Amino acid sequence: GVAAGLPRDVALKLAAQTLLGAAKMVIETGEHPGVLKDKVCSPGGTTIQAVRTLEANGFRSAVIEAVLASAARSEALGKGK
Repeated sequence: GVAAGLPRDVALKLAAQTLLGAAKMVIETGEHPGVLKDKVCSPGGTTIQAVRTLEANGFRSAVIEAVLASAARSEALGKGK
């Protein structure tokens, strides 16, 4: 947002609405995010370019690693460490 020239308040709202909308689609449809991605991405469109950039920068791996780190820490805390 801001890097693309949007005012900070607009960028924040757009980012939050994007995540909220994606989460609602997963919850309401019960479909895998990959299936939903295929449904909403137009060939050569803005969304597939954003997805391509996220994947090229390791977004999926970062999310997986964050979940695993959180789970490991939760287990350690449960054991009093």
